[in-house]
Amino acid sequence: MQRAAFALSPSNPFLKPQKPFKPTSNPRFNSISLSPPPKTLRLSPIHGVSALLAPRSSSSRPSPSWISALPLNPDHGSSRSSDVRAKAASVPESADEGEKSAGIMQTLVLGSLFGLWYLFNIYFNIYNKQVLKVFPFPITITTFQFAIGTVLVLFMWSTQLYRKPKISSGQLVAILPLAIVHTLGNLFTNMSLGKVAVSFTHTIKAMEPFFSVVLSAMFLGELPTLWVVSSLLPIVGGVALASMTEASFNWAGFWSAMASNLTNQSRNVLSKKFMVKKEESLDNITLFSIITIMSFILLAPVTLVVEGVKFTPSYLQSAGLNINEVYVRSLIAGLCFHAYQQVSYMILARVSPVTHSVGNCVKRVVVIVTSVLFFRTPVSPINSLGTGVALAGVFLYSRVKRIKPKAA
Repeated sequence: MQRAAFALSPSNPFLKPQKPFKPTSNPRFNSISLSPPPKTLRLSPIHGVSALLAPRSSSSRPSPSWISALPLNPDHGSSRSSDVRAKAASVPESADEGEKSAGIMQTLVLGSLFGLWYLFNIYFNIYNKQVLKVFPFPITITTFQFAIGTVLVLFMWSTQLYRKPKISSGQLVAILPLAIVHTLGNLFTNMSLGKVAVSFTHTIKAMEPFFSVVLSAMFLGELPTLWVVSSLLPIVGGVALASMTEASFNWAGFWSAMASNLTNQSRNVLSKKFMVKKEESLDNITLFSIITIMSFILLAPVTLVVEGVKFTPSYLQSAGLNINEVYVRSLIAGLCFHAYQQVSYMILARVSPVTHSVGNCVKRVVVIVTSVLFFRTPVSPINSLGTGVALAGVFLYSRVKRIKPKAA
């Protein structure tokens, strides 16, 4: 650490020894002499202003300008200088401590967000699966989840918890394709969860990077590097191995999960291709909130046409279901559905996309393990190996994505 002090020595131009002044013929001036100081004084600047010494005139009245704020007594000045140096040295230390405290606090906040992201996702998958097992109407369940999200968004906007955006008609037109694929992606996920085990659905959804690479190459012209292509091989091979040995396998659940991958990655590609970047008011959370409302509006009529009104107490009672259990679990699943996506966007605003992708890979592992333990899903060694290979490929993909191709 540098010491905030400087030495005033005879080499200082203000204290340079002067030759004896020779009287001139002008009687108005008296001779002035300035001898070098007997010893070097170390004076520290006060509040960033250095102490300057000016020559005194021969008169008894001191010069009004550039008067030193420190006494010229070497001993007293040395003690004051030590005090000032101690204070100057303490400022960077306290600043470093403040930076460390702020860094620790940011780490704790980020860790808490990751924990909430995983926790909400676990609860969503468990409660959602429990509801879909006894109430096999995925369109109704998906609409109900979008309805809960819509109520939460309107509540945040009305109470000023989050600023209500001003949306133009042009923006709504640009967002509409995103809302359509977002609706289909969540609908296909629920359809798959209703047909196969939670662990198998998320194993198939590990193929999202494969669809991302293919769609980006087709519509954005982003050709993958050799490293990216190499990371896709264990993903595809692991999913194939897990599918061949899955106890709950059926084609409806398999293709629904694959369709979910296609639509979710189409949403990401469309967001890059069609969204106008100059619209700074549309941050990730605002965009997600608008898409949630539009998805509810789009899916509600489809629900009435395809599945009808099935989520009423009379229908649930006639089906022999526990009304309170179905409603409570559906409500928890809907709240967690909206919460984990909100937290995901909050994390994305704090970390890089690569870090977020790695965190998403870890989240999928956590969901698969907890769902297997909770539902006691039978898993063979070969199935576990396939799932592990696929997830390892996803992790590898998230790492090699940061490698930029060399310019030709």
